[in-house]
Amino acid sequence: MLKKSEAKIIEAGFSVFSANPTATLADVAKEAGVGRATLHRHYAGREDLMAALAVVAMQELDDAIEAATEDAPSYTEALRLSLEVIIPLADRQMFLANEPLDHVPEVLEAYTQQLEETAEAVDAAKEEGGFDADVPTAWIVQAIETLTYAAWTVVRDGDATPEEAAALAWRTLQSGLTGGAK
Repeated sequence: MLKKSEAKIIEAGFSVFSANPTATLADVAKEAGVGRATLHRHYAGREDLMAALAVVAMQELDDAIEAATEDAPSYTEALRLSLEVIIPLADRQMFLANEPLDHVPEVLEAYTQQLEETAEAVDAAKEEGGFDADVPTAWIVQAIETLTYAAWTVVRDGDATPEEAAALAWRTLQSGLTGGAK
């Protein structure tokens, strides 16, 4: 459980860095309503704060996906529901794609686990016929990652609602950009 000041800093970090990825820790402290000394008592520097934000963000993704897919009738449907639930989290997740944190062990471990779980779900969906068995799992996992980023981007830019972006991401994943036309 986070202390009150720490929770305020985390929330401010999401808000500030989603609006301006190059913002400073002083900007975060101001948004959180705390002094820079208080921020630095919790986080030694930008990298520490970013790592904490990444861990919180990835846990939020995991929790949202778990809740949305708990009663899914198939792995294919669970993957579709996953996209539906994570696209609206774009404002809190977008920085993950832009901030290189793969050298932070805790972040790398959580990200690796997410990729492994996605690959397992894709393999199970392939067995169900949800994806072409001849398409490599790694390709589908990367497609999901890339389509998630694309969906977050169009939502951020106001070009689609989260629901529209999730539906487009799923359509693209399932039938490409031709819509089934040959």
